[in-house]
Amino acid sequence: MNWPFLPAWPPDFNGFVLFGLLMLAGLVGGELAHRSGVLPRITGFIAIGFVLGPSVAGLVTPEMLDGAQVFVDVALGLILFQLGRLLDLSLAWRERPLLAAAVAEAGLAFAAVFLILMQFDIAPIQAAVAAAIGISSSPAVVLLVVRELGAKGPLTDRSLMLVAMNNIFSFLAYTALLPFIHYAHNSGWEIAVLEPLYVLGVSVGIAGVFSWLLLQLARLLPKEETTQFALLIGMIVGTVGVAQLANGSMLLSLLALGVMTRNLDRQSHVLPVDFGSGGEIFFVILFVVAGARLHLSDLSSAGFAAVAFVLARFVGKSLGVMILTRGGLDVRQSALTGLTLVPMAGMAIGLTQMTAARYPEFAATLSAIVLGAIVILETIGPVLTEYALKRSGEVPGVGRGGASDEATHDALAPLSVPPIDPPVPENKDA
Repeated sequence: MNWPFLPAWPPDFNGFVLFGLLMLAGLVGGELAHRSGVLPRITGFIAIGFVLGPSVAGLVTPEMLDGAQVFVDVALGLILFQLGRLLDLSLAWRERPLLAAAVAEAGLAFAAVFLILMQFDIAPIQAAVAAAIGISSSPAVVLLVVRELGAKGPLTDRSLMLVAMNNIFSFLAYTALLPFIHYAHNSGWEIAVLEPLYVLGVSVGIAGVFSWLLLQLARLLPKEETTQFALLIGMIVGTVGVAQLANGSMLLSLLALGVMTRNLDRQSHVLPVDFGSGGEIFFVILFVVAGARLHLSDLSSAGFAAVAFVLARFVGKSLGVMILTRGGLDVRQSALTGLTLVPMAGMAIGLTQMTAARYPEFAATLSAIVLGAIVILETIGPVLTEYALKRSGEVPGVGRGGASDEATHDALAPLSVPPIDPPVPENKDA
């Protein structure tokens, strides 16, 4: 008997069902990790995604992951725009030791990761791409920890600036390697040379147009947080869409949008709007999808390589950041600054997925190593960042040794970065 009013069987999951499934599963995984008293919520997001993904339960299929990509793009957009807003180019140029430290720790991290992965018989171009991705640090984790603790001072300011520059250097290094990736896949010298130039040019051009439009609208619209929140969300989503239509880089366009908005807005028409809990929804989706994309076979073959990646990256960044001892921080504070650069997620996930979308076979081992490293770094990263900020004496009411110490950093002039919003409870591990 034909009953047309009944739904189709088996059911065809639409985007709404997928969004709800990933959101609820992520929240459950995050809460279980939080209740362990040891793991941060972000580890729970990745773990629950892995369990639900094709490698284990198979409840989330590859087709469903493709459908969730729009949520991932929005999440990366929010993160990268906030990151770009941190970078004051004129200030970075005046702070020469800070700029030197950023270049040194990026270069040393790249070299250390590349050399260690070569010891695991990883192809040189794959090792180089992984090393370029390893330059990046997670702005989402660092920003959330800083905001929750209310940390403020020279170490905090320099850490935020380093995170911003890390991600810019990571993307530039990745873009420089694109011709070699194309050439290795017999794409021809025209594509190998012209495609990276096109992607770079069109991505920055899109950012320039949207930053100009954003500043013009910000002048006309009421200068209050609700209106500007909606304006920023619209501009970020619009930038994502246009960058995809033009075959540009959504990552670079959004990062450049934040940088341009910060440095061209001399009259402060754009308020430092916090994306708050609305942004957290997309961050949960981002990390659940990242976990679902993990493959058990790749993880088993890349486990030791992922650990080596983490250790080499930490050594390179820690050594490079010691240059800050010539820029107002002592050795101890420079070492603590290195700990705040440990988290790695947003940019790393985006670049890995970009590579996998174009060359799936090439990116299989690369994805296993990088995403395996992200699991480790996002487990220990928030803990180390909180520890570094508290030991620096820049958390209100907490001195270097954990006790109250109001004079810890009075002698040092903090850099001027966008204001960090008041502490937000219960978001520490996001």
